[in-house]
Amino acid sequence: MRMATTFSVLVLGAGGIGHAVVTSLDTGIDRVDPFKDMKNRPGAGHGMNLLLVGTDGRDKITKAEKAKYKLGGAPCHCTDTIMLVHLSEDGKRASVVSLPRDSYAELPAHVDQTTGQHHKPHPVKLNAAYAEGGPNLTVRTVEHMTGVKISHYLEVDFTSFMKTVDALGGVQICTPRPLKDSYTGLNLTAGTHKLDGGQALQYVRARHVDATSDLGRMQRQQRFIAALINQATSSGVLLNPVKFRAVTSAMLSSVRADAGFGAQQLLALNEAMHGFSPSSSEFTSVPLSGSGIAIKGVGSTLKWDPVKSKKLFQA
Repeated sequence: MRMATTFSVLVLGAGGIGHAVVTSLDTGIDRVDPFKDMKNRPGAGHGMNLLLVGTDGRDKITKAEKAKYKLGGAPCHCTDTIMLVHLSEDGKRASVVSLPRDSYAELPAHVDQTTGQHHKPHPVKLNAAYAEGGPNLTVRTVEHMTGVKISHYLEVDFTSFMKTVDALGGVQICTPRPLKDSYTGLNLTAGTHKLDGGQALQYVRARHVDATSDLGRMQRQQRFIAALINQATSSGVLLNPVKFRAVTSAMLSSVRADAGFGAQQLLALNEAMHGFSPSSSEFTSVPLSGSGIAIKGVGSTLKWDPVKSKKLFQA
């Protein structure tokens, strides 16, 4: 009984520390309002739908890191990565759907956040929604295209990505063939590699390793997410309040999120992921039709298969 009592106190103490730690970090999140003045939104389904976007923000990266990982170019202030993450209602399964950045999209009427210019509805590539109208226009556009109501919005830049990977102690990736991209500096031999934050960023950004371009990059991003889940669940991070604080602190110091995404949601995700493994998660991308659409002044875009994509998002 003494042992059981001691164990219970330790568990309760760890839970209390975890809640206190995450609550303290909650105040450090940069807040945005992606749902402001939104009307005629899709009906809510079951579970939680998180829109995860990766931007090319690099303001807090050192000159040495920019040189080492080839991050010296000017940011386009757009979304390099767009993922719709669905956590089942029972918290036991996650589904990740990649939305190609070059997808054909029709932006609703809006005011350009940079120029203040009023725009009528017009066709663009999906990643341009962020450049023209930030998180709000991105959420509006994704909801319109998918028919899925977004529960929360989370925006990650280069800095928060690198810090999170480093806080986890690196992530192990296995590639069946060599990967080399002169644009990002990625240079991996075939086999297993332990990637630090900078190397991981090269891996998920690379789109010039073969002819698959952005579609191949999405597959590598999904493989990386699976490896990240495996690292987080197998290394004891989620069960150790001190390690959990280090990882969440690294991530939250550079992310932007809606006001409703905070300590409670992080603890719920942490609790759900205790039983996670890569097999608890499923990954896919939006089914595409055979041919794209060329937009004057924009270039070639990817067209979603109207029947298959509708079935995917209804599910």
